[in-house]
Amino acid sequence: MAAKNRKDETDTRKIGKYINIGLLLPISTFVGFAMGYGLDRLFHTQWIRFVFLVLGTVAGFIEMLRELNKEL
Repeated sequence: MAAKNRKDETDTRKIGKYINIGLLLPISTFVGFAMGYGLDRLFHTQWIRFVFLVLGTVAGFIEMLRELNKEL
């Protein structure tokens, strides 16, 4: 019975890792946009949010690839 619990725990951890990988891109994109939006409001501009949106998306892809390389 102890072996079954260990296998279930391992499967649960794997599911958690894959959920984390799946959430990396949308969360980093949102954080980048939110930071840019805040800076736009602070400096009264309208272009910083797009720069940070791109930076957040790129950072999300890079981190997602790093996590996937750890799994392989």
